[in-house]
Order: sequence, then C-alpha cells, then structure tokens
Amino acid sequence: MGPMKAARAFAQRLSERGLLQRVKRVRVDLYGSLALTGKGHATDRAVLLGLSGFEPATIDPGAIEATVGCIRAGKKLALDGTAVVCFDEADSLIEHRDTLYPPGARIEHPNGMRFEALDADGVALEMCTYFSIGGGFIVEDGEDAASQPIIQNEIEVPFPFRTAAELLRIADANEISISQLMLENECARMDHTCATAPVEQVRQGIERIWQTMRDCVVRGIATEGILPGGLNVRRRAHRLAERLREKEANGLRSDPLAPLDWVTVYAMAVNEENAAGGRVVTAPTNGAAGVVPAVAHYYERFAPEADDEGILRFFLTSAAIGILYKENASISGAEVGCQGEVGVACSMAAGGLAAALGGTNGQVEHAAEIAMEHNLGMTCDPIGGLVQIPCIERNAMGAVKAVHAARIAMNETEGHKVSLDQVIKTMYQTGLDMQSRYKETSLAGLALNIIEC
Repeated sequence: MGPMKAARAFAQRLSERGLLQRVKRVRVDLYGSLALTGKGHATDRAVLLGLSGFEPATIDPGAIEATVGCIRAGKKLALDGTAVVCFDEADSLIEHRDTLYPPGARIEHPNGMRFEALDADGVALEMCTYFSIGGGFIVEDGEDAASQPIIQNEIEVPFPFRTAAELLRIADANEISISQLMLENECARMDHTCATAPVEQVRQGIERIWQTMRDCVVRGIATEGILPGGLNVRRRAHRLAERLREKEANGLRSDPLAPLDWVTVYAMAVNEENAAGGRVVTAPTNGAAGVVPAVAHYYERFAPEADDEGILRFFLTSAAIGILYKENASISGAEVGCQGEVGVACSMAAGGLAAALGGTNGQVEHAAEIAMEHNLGMTCDPIGGLVQIPCIERNAMGAVKAVHAARIAMNETEGHKVSLDQVIKTMYQTGLDMQSRYKETSLAGLALNIIEC
C-alpha cells in the first residue's frame, strides 16, 4: 500500500504542477527492505499501478493482473492515468539491495523510495523521496522531515491523547469508556456539513471496514489452490473450514477449543487473500491483516451476548491501541520486526475484545499489554520475501494469542506490574536493537535457513 500511495502522490504532484506533458520517462529507486523484499511484497506492481493513477482502496483487484501485464508488455504507462511515458522496469525500477537509505535523505527508515521524472533530454523535472512507514502510511523527505509527526492531528478532537496513561486518565476523569472517547474523537473528524449525523458517519465507516473484512474472510475460505510467488504454498483455510463444518454436521460439538480452530480459519483466510493480492483491510499492516478480523469474528460468533454495539466497541478500542503504537513506536516490520506488525495487531485485537466483552478500561489496557508482552522480539524473516511463510500461520497464532490475552485480563481483579506504555517503549527499543537482517530483509532466520522450493 505504501509504495502505491507514494507513486500515486508523485504522479499527482506532476499533474498539479503542470509537468505531465513534459515527462517522457520516470525512474524509481528502491532502497532497504523495499529493494530486498520488494518483489515478494508486490512493490514493483504497486509502483506501476500508483504511477498509473490507481489507489489501494478503490482499485479493482480483478483488474490488477491485466493492467500490470499491459504496462510490462508495452513498456509504457499512463502517468496519473493520462500522459503516456516510457517505463521499462529493467532501467526504470532499480532495486538498491546493498543500500539501506536513499542518499542524502534526512529520514532514516529502511523503506525508502525515490521518484524522478525526466524530460526528452533526460533532464530531471521533479524528484521526490518517500518512506513507507507501515500500515500504508507514507512520509515525504524534506527540510522539515526530521520533525514531521507520524500522525498529524490537523483537526482538534475533544479528548487528545498520546500515551496509554493519558488515555486511561482522560477516560476515567470523564467517566467514559475508551470506545466512547474514541467515538467522540472520530465524530470531530467527520463532515459536519453532511446531512448524516457525525455519529452515524462513524458507524457507517466502521461497518464498511467490518464488511470488507467479512467479505475477505468469505473469499479466503471459498478459494482453493496454490498461492502465487513460486513457493507453491497451498491455501489451507478452505479445507480447514470444511473439516470443522463436517465435525459440526456430525454432531461433534464437544471440543471446547473448536472456536479457536475457527479463529485460525478466519485469520488464515484473510492472509491467504493478502498473499494472493486480494483486498484486505490494513490492521495495522497488510502482513498482519488477519488478526483483528479473526478476533472480531470470534466475538460475533462465539460470545454469548455479542451484538452490533460490541463490534463498535471492538473496532473503536482497537483503533485507540493502534494509535498508541503508531505515535510512540512503529508498525513497520522493516523498522522493528514482526513484533510491530503481528504483535501490534495482537495487542489491538486483545484490547478490542476485552472492550467488546464489557471489560473495564483497565482490563482493556491490561489485555493489550499482555498481548504485546508475549510478542516482544519477534523477527520478520519472510521466506523468499513473500508474505506467506511464516506470515500466514503467524496471523493465526496472533489471533489466538489475542483471545487468550483478553481472557487473562478479564479474569484479573488486581493490578499488573507492566503497563502498556512500558511494553510499547520496550517493543520499540527491542526493534531498534534488532539486527537489520532480521527486519523484513529475508537475509536471516527462516528466510535464510529454509531452501526455497
């Protein structure tokens, strides 16, 4: 998502500055993890699509293959959907596998990319450097890049917070839940000139996200076959779901852990869709997209008193926890390892589930803390650079762990020693201390020790 949005932003800039008709060629340089695992993460395809004017949220997944195929066959693309320029990947999309950061960049993040537009004489008309910082978020390098905030709160909200301690203090002082606090903040961001009330706009937005997640699970369970990429990984969600349905049809309902088998199915279905290039909801990243929807499905299907209000609490609370990691640490596997992806997703889902089940603010914070505490140090070493092994199963494990964390917190009546703020700080420090080859580079760990076949 990040590279596609960056490419789209560059194309739009050229259009806004009236440069499109002068551009004859575009060059893209990828650095760090984007160069090392770019093809496995479909960065190359994302760049082609973004330059062509497509966006992650609106592109038709069914049209991606044909669009990319046409660009590659003709070695041309329609920049921002209009101006046709030369684009031969052999000399226009360069992977700098031995260079971690773009030369001269003020930001040091291992997901850097530089775009350059050239005229007929090879003179640079425009050049921009972007960084994909996780979860589809991008930042542009520049003179003020060092002080550029990760999340820019351009709209004043009634209950601003940056840490979990602040979040708890503000919620308790106003005698509201974390989900109610988030609802008020989200309402402030809505279009107040719209005929639909802000609270309904928020509800509709959450329902759209939830429906997209459900659709993804349905597609993932319904689809069989081999995932693309060359590892010949077989989709398993369909067969797992069939086995569980057969057991239920035969009256074998006595297994008390059967709901966790379904959690596995839901998580794997989403990440098999992600591995196949399908539409998923970034939560907080695509590589960790299966955890939150799997736990939401668990609540909806297996919690005795589950209802729509519980789903609302789940997503609002999960979002609050995600903000804490985004503001104070990282959700980029290239920066802090998989603890920043599946680990954060697990923490978000655990806190969200505690809220959905009627937990207190303290129990929500405790659940989120437990979940991350037991994901600390998780490396990111995808085999072949593909988001398949161990990523798909890791989402299932993260979802199950989130359920367990919420249950521990809900059954706890006393305080706990480690706070969520402390574990977030620890996660970030651990990620910074982690050797770069264990952070989405495919240079160590499983990616190095398993023969690709």
